[in-house]
Amino acid sequence: MKITFYGHACIGITVNDVNILVDPYISANPKASHINIEAIKADYILLTHAHQDHTLDASAIAKRTNAIIISNFEIVAHYESLGYEGHPMNLGGSWDFEFGTVKYVNAIHTSSFADGTYGGQPGGFVIEGEHKNIYIAGDTALTLDMKLIPARTTLDLAILPIGDNFTMGIEDAIKASDFVKCDKVLGYHFDTFGYIEIDHEEAKRKFFDSGKDLMLLEIGESIEL
Repeated sequence: MKITFYGHACIGITVNDVNILVDPYISANPKASHINIEAIKADYILLTHAHQDHTLDASAIAKRTNAIIISNFEIVAHYESLGYEGHPMNLGGSWDFEFGTVKYVNAIHTSSFADGTYGGQPGGFVIEGEHKNIYIAGDTALTLDMKLIPARTTLDLAILPIGDNFTMGIEDAIKASDFVKCDKVLGYHFDTFGYIEIDHEEAKRKFFDSGKDLMLLEIGESIEL
């Protein structure tokens, strides 16, 4: 399983030559100006919620690639009304896709499209694929529901928001990694805007002092699980 960070909360995942793109917000992110969205491959697009900083490039990429959009019922209905193919889910539900099993799990946040249209309940994803299991938290506060995840799935990586203000900050993300029983963390949703800028070295130190490994990838950088 290969994981690529495209900035903000956008993650690319490759499993057995299947390409999954999560929360594409690239073209309006000046920090990701070197990323060519026309070159990004996507067989599936996973959307945690409807906010523009998670959905901005979904239509353009889905139109070019014919990717299937996976999200909650309301978001998928929105994109299907525009002519895109989707697979609707809701909280607690799972589905077996060609790349693995996806479970849509609870997140505490808000969810609306840029025009104010309701975007359903926000969520995160647990993906079990290629003998590796990852949790993509989406935009969320720390929640006790995270403790339910390791009751079903042993995680190899937790992808957690760490920018604070709109989501969890560093301290709550450390506690979240305790809740999901995963000490290997990829941080995201930081630095894009002034509200969510972080001190990278301090963040890594706090995770290290808690016995955890925080990875902060450069935009365009990848890791292999």
